Amino acid sequence: MSIVLFISDLMIPLTIVVIVVYALLKRAPIYDSFISGAMEGMKITANIFPALVGLMVAVGILRASGTLDYIAAFLAPATRLLGFPEDALPLTLMRLVSSSAATGLQLDIYATHGPDSFIGRFVSVMMSSTETVFYTLSVYFMHVGISKTRYVLSGALFANVVSIAASLVITILIFGT
Repeated sequence: MSIVLFISDLMIPLTIVVIVVYALLKRAPIYDSFISGAMEGMKITANIFPALVGLMVAVGILRASGTLDYIAAFLAPATRLLGFPEDALPLTLMRLVSSSAATGLQLDIYATHGPDSFIGRFVSVMMSSTETVFYTLSVYFMHVGISKTRYVLSGALFANVVSIAASLVITILIFGT
């Protein structure tokens, strides 16, 4: 196990060294390329900044107003029938919008139930299986300039629902209830 940790600690520095050595062998202008890439990154950040601010405001409003709790309470009877942990519902909904807010809710679940509880294990599997759909779509589509998404949103939401269901089944199969 210690060899795996040693190798994983070396991966990023080793990758950087390989890139620099390769660029030197190709006689590429390393510093100029770095500066050009950094400038392009700043332009992209400036372009997507309004979408990020909008999403952060929406997340803040959802959490502070209690709307997330009302939605979770409304959906709770249906989730109980499916065997879905009721306390995981706000996290599941927030995961669609913000990974950092969902991580905060995940930590709340760990503090309440423990990371080794069924719900703790379930939210761990679910967080690694799902995506922040609205964040990803707004950032990527805004950067590229796509305004007509066709079936992307419905497909992404369907994939998330399947991932959540699979996470629940996998957690039950591996850890029991």
